[in-house]
Amino acid sequence: MRADRDFAYGAAAGLLADLLLGDPRRGHPVAAFGRAAGAVERRLWRDHRGWGALHTAVCAGGATGAAALAARLVRHSPAAGVALTAAATWSVVGGTSLGREARAVGGALAAGDIEVARERLPHLCGRDPQALDADGIARAVVESVAENTSDAVVGALVWGALGGVPGLVGFRAVNTLDAMVGHKSPRHRRYGWASARLDDVVGWPGARLTAALATLAGGSPGGAARAWRADAAQHPSPNAGPVEAAFAGALGVRLGGTLSYAGRVEHRPVLNGAGRAVRVTDIERAVRLSRRVSWLALGVAVAAHRTLRSATSGRQS
Repeated sequence: MRADRDFAYGAAAGLLADLLLGDPRRGHPVAAFGRAAGAVERRLWRDHRGWGALHTAVCAGGATGAAALAARLVRHSPAAGVALTAAATWSVVGGTSLGREARAVGGALAAGDIEVARERLPHLCGRDPQALDADGIARAVVESVAENTSDAVVGALVWGALGGVPGLVGFRAVNTLDAMVGHKSPRHRRYGWASARLDDVVGWPGARLTAALATLAGGSPGGAARAWRADAAQHPSPNAGPVEAAFAGALGVRLGGTLSYAGRVEHRPVLNGAGRAVRVTDIERAVRLSRRVSWLALGVAVAAHRTLRSATSGRQS
């Protein structure tokens, strides 16, 4: 039962630290991991899937192994276990920074300063800001808030519930690798394949939980459920689809459509076609929904962790 308390107290403390402090301003562990992964890529890169799979194994496996070693070292100290879980949670979640950046773009749009909004948008997503008007920027922000609620918060908590500190760190490592090499640029089309596919796998449970909690916590449970059921599968991403569709239905807005990303134009299906166009005020609504989903996910993760530990203890006894 002590392990249950370590995770519950540690994850809650880490999420509270993120709420109060945001991301660490200096020496962010995720940034350090990104630099290390970049160095590994410079040594290993070949235009070949096998070399990309090795890169994924070295980077994600190394981070997860280091976290497992740290957890083993503190296993006999309740206080150290809670502290390690809290630190890991704070390091890997990013809900407060997500909301802060979204609100910064929304504030610029509300003030009529579209150039500032375009300057801030790359902090949230890889869209080409110069190709977007004010409405397009607002839609991009809402879509980014939805997707990153899963990637930056809920997915990490799910894997923390399943694997403790190694699960937290491993999920963030895989998600970071996908952001670095998983996109379909000429350099990474083959080399990043393994990172992209692994991210799809580890992101699957968190995305479904995010969509379910957005359906429950949003203003229109029926609309969110309908949009999720009808439109999610049309999205090119197996995990962003359910999340964005559920957020669209919960907020009563339309998401998807044409976008410019990484030098190419994509025509994505419309999610929740019965909704209205996104307004600037919907950015704040999306951020608040994201925060509700995050705290609900903490409760689900703690309950799931306790259930799994109890089941494991029952089999061993």
